[in-house]
Amino acid sequence: MAVVDRRQQVLQAATKSFSLFGYKATTMDQVAKIANVGKGTIYTFFTNKEQLFDEILREVMMDMKVVAEREIRRDRSFFENLHRVLDALLEFRSEHELFIKLSQESRDFGTPQANEGLDKLENVVLEYLQREVEYAVDQGEVKPCDPKIVSLVMFRLYIVLTAELNRVHVPLTKEQIKSYFHLFLAEGLAE
Repeated sequence: MAVVDRRQQVLQAATKSFSLFGYKATTMDQVAKIANVGKGTIYTFFTNKEQLFDEILREVMMDMKVVAEREIRRDRSFFENLHRVLDALLEFRSEHELFIKLSQESRDFGTPQANEGLDKLENVVLEYLQREVEYAVDQGEVKPCDPKIVSLVMFRLYIVLTAELNRVHVPLTKEQIKSYFHLFLAEGLAE
């Protein structure tokens, strides 16, 4: 008979609860019920809901890093790699129910923990982009610049082109997004 990893069982149940109900509405009782364990079992691994939530975020961040690293090809240009990584991370984000629920909760209720969770996840992406910009500068593919500022601008531009623009404009295709991204960041608007 297989040994049940109770800690993993609790984490999976908590992820499900946070994804369905959000941070604010998730309780340790719900997590225990979904995990089919006693509430005391949860407290043998996690002291409170915040610690449980932080552990889930840590796992998601590790998954995001794996997704990003899988997309980098050093034989390709900086902008090709950038598009590949951002596409993969946005797809990961759109398919991950926890992101969706945290975004809704943040927008609708402004729950501090949801905001902080999204900020932590965004920082992982920004740190990764910053390292890639630094690498591109070192390789002479990108002009000398402040990688932190450039990373933030790139990330925000990508979110605008892929998500926010959809509220007021017909969604852009991946090729259109790539074209605009290249126009704004690689070529510039000036004639």
